[in-house]
Amino acid sequence: MKIPRVLIIAGSDSGGGAGIQADLKTVSALGAFAMTAITALTAQNTTGVYGVVEMAPEFVVQQIEVCASDIGCDAVKTGMLANAAIIDAVAAAIRGLGPLVVDPVMVAKSGARLLAPEAIAALKTKVLPLATVVTPNLHEAAALTGCEIRTLEQMKEAARVIGDFGAENVVVKGGHLESIAADILYDGRSFTEFRAERVETKNTHGTGCIFASAIAAGLAHKRTVQESVAVAKDFITSAIRAGLAIGKGYGPANPMGLLMHASPGR
Repeated sequence: MKIPRVLIIAGSDSGGGAGIQADLKTVSALGAFAMTAITALTAQNTTGVYGVVEMAPEFVVQQIEVCASDIGCDAVKTGMLANAAIIDAVAAAIRGLGPLVVDPVMVAKSGARLLAPEAIAALKTKVLPLATVVTPNLHEAAALTGCEIRTLEQMKEAARVIGDFGAENVVVKGGHLESIAADILYDGRSFTEFRAERVETKNTHGTGCIFASAIAAGLAHKRTVQESVAVAKDFITSAIRAGLAIGKGYGPANPMGLLMHASPGR
């Protein structure tokens, strides 16, 4: 059986709720095979990030190359890239590997910085021009554009600006809007709005990772961008509803929620 293959380039979350761990669960739950190139190890739990060890750029590239040369790749997803040196190395290594979904991870839910401030320029000039889809939340979109974003119209304007950096499609996520849970997809010409019922919970750790990985799984399945975003929106809403109240801080959204609900004995 031929299975779609997704290469995930991101940081590890020792608490299991975000990063590589959430990516693996998501891609697997959506019927694709996930490979990983780890950019950084983090010591974190639901209350925060307590330590980070960044990988050597050469080793990140080696992970990419050995996976792609042997197993192959139908889509690529990037998450935490940590610093400018890793960004430069990854940008050179992923050219031609397949459609690319970029989750521009900058700050953890706890507020810990996951991307060096000086690396934002490298992300904008080296990685975003390669992106099939980029998925910033409101805080990340504001950091990329320098604009305040509090309304749907401001989300659309931010999407246009980020699109001008070279990304083919931009999804500005509105999870931090006070009124609605709406995301805006901009394809360079028009906007599509994806809405879902807001789920009142603090167990949302890893939502950005899950959403972007779900889009990458969709692209690996040869779905269109519109179809992939629609499936990802439904998937992340289900993962939030199934969020786990574990730990003392922000519990994780649960990408295995639908599978767990369908398992015998549950």
